[in-house]
Amino acid sequence: CQTRGKVDGFVCAAGTGGTLAGVGKYLKEVNPDVSIALADPCGASLFSYYERGVLAAEGDSITEGIGQGRITENLNCWGLPTREGGCVDRWYQVEDSEGLPYVYDLLSKEGLCLGTSCAINIAGAVRLAKDLGPGHTIVTILCDLGTRYQSKLYNVDFLKGRGLPYPDWLDTSQQKASVPEVFVDVPEE
Repeated sequence: CQTRGKVDGFVCAAGTGGTLAGVGKYLKEVNPDVSIALADPCGASLFSYYERGVLAAEGDSITEGIGQGRITENLNCWGLPTREGGCVDRWYQVEDSEGLPYVYDLLSKEGLCLGTSCAINIAGAVRLAKDLGPGHTIVTILCDLGTRYQSKLYNVDFLKGRGLPYPDWLDTSQQKASVPEVFVDVPEE
């Protein structure tokens, strides 16, 4: 509806792989030229499988619920690389530091409180858009809320400890408290 049927590329991370494989299969049936991409967080194994044919976890991520260490039945049917008869044309390994600024911007500018899976998906969509070039319509899924990740995504000490970016507005230790002085006239007894 939002794209009026025009989709040049679709990208998402994989948990069970159902969304990637199901949406990818459908879009390929509608338009065989559509580009389907996997956005895989560091620490997951699918990127290395798609890239080199070997399941190997590389790096780590604060994301939860995405990033597979195995080929699920969903992926085995349609979520394989196109060279193996699947629907996936491209794959990106996304670091947390690449995706987090997108969710912080969307919160501060649009009021959308999104989670770490969205961060990976958005970063993947940006990469796919750059690969395909101007004038293409790229679709992804904003699949989780940031409220689930307050102890990580919105915890400056946690982010600092992992060397991850965070917006200035999140670091309250750098802000001076601006509590208005209130004078109340209390009658003496």
